[in-house]
Amino acid sequence: MKNLLKIKSITEQLSVLRFSTKWLFICLIVGILSGSASAIFLFSLEWATNWRESHIWIILFLPIAGLIIGLTYHYLGQSVSKGNNLLLDEIHEPKNIIPFKMLPLVLFSTITTHLFGGSSGREGTAVQMGGAIADQLTKVFKLIPEERKILLIAGISAGFASIFGTPIAGTIFALEVFMIGKISYEALLPSLFSAIIADYVCHLWSIQHTHYSIPFIPKLSPIYFLYAILAGIIFGLTSILFTKATNFWDNL
Repeated sequence: MKNLLKIKSITEQLSVLRFSTKWLFICLIVGILSGSASAIFLFSLEWATNWRESHIWIILFLPIAGLIIGLTYHYLGQSVSKGNNLLLDEIHEPKNIIPFKMLPLVLFSTITTHLFGGSSGREGTAVQMGGAIADQLTKVFKLIPEERKILLIAGISAGFASIFGTPIAGTIFALEVFMIGKISYEALLPSLFSAIIADYVCHLWSIQHTHYSIPFIPKLSPIYFLYAILAGIIFGLTSILFTKATNFWDNL
């Protein structure tokens, strides 16, 4: 009986070791590729911003730039036009590998938007680049649907972390934002590993992230704790309202 228990214990330990080794290797690849892609994006974004500021007249052509971006997605990128929602769909209902062309298309559209004076956030670009890169490894490592979900979360984490220089925030963002309030504990370590590696690789490219100073940090007290709870409730209700409004106009 003791021998059987010992064998079972060794088998479980070997299983954990195989899982950890496998995902550490996968996350290393995801982190290196995502971190490098983010570095290229940030270099390009800085160039676009500097060029626009020294050639302010270019903002007159923003409508034309928007038309070009729209036509590009219409003729070349309809399969990835859903953007972040495509990642959401593939995490919850896996069907097809995310086309790699999502990466160059979102990179092109974001840089072009900034170059011509438009407004476009970095987080969407980061998430789509990381997800597109990571999902290409699904076939390489012959991952099952549940493992693919972990891979996508790791890619999203790597993209977010390397764009903003925030590996912990990237990990939490990837774990929670696409799971709608639920944490995927199987993806915790892969998400963290890929985020740390991607952030480190991005720094190796001599990327300097923007730092924001907080001049006043209040002391932790019951009243500020209540303010935080109230703010959380308001933010949550606002998010629900925004989501429902978006769905309403999409279905109209």
